[in-house]
Amino acid sequence: MALMTDTLAAPPAGADDKAVTLAVCKAVVRCAAAWGLTNAEAARLFDVPLATWNRMKAGDFRGKLDQDKTTRASLIVGLFKGLRLLFDGPLSTAWPTAANSGAFFAGRRPVDVMIDGGIPAMMRVRQHIDALRGGL
Repeated sequence: MALMTDTLAAPPAGADDKAVTLAVCKAVVRCAAAWGLTNAEAARLFDVPLATWNRMKAGDFRGKLDQDKTTRASLIVGLFKGLRLLFDGPLSTAWPTAANSGAFFAGRRPVDVMIDGGIPAMMRVRQHIDALRGGL
């Protein structure tokens, strides 16, 4: 069995693409739920129509995840893991939806920064958490 890291690794050769897609969708849905995102916020963060998000939540998504969605999923799951390692208790799930006075956030919620800025902003937020974990 392959060791999972904080990023989404390529599936093993011969893996069922549908099963991998469903697992990725399930992970993203669980992160969004843990963070208390509304369906609209979660759909915008993952950059899918609300109807697609609802299918993902129901486990009925039958589409394919393109590179954009795979990248977003990796960043969301990695951020979730980083927050769990950095904070103990409720802050690990409350942080993405709490106003942040840091220079990059300027009083905005990290989730809003990520929604508005797309993948580049999601990468920066993830790097911010990784830097805090590393003491930088």
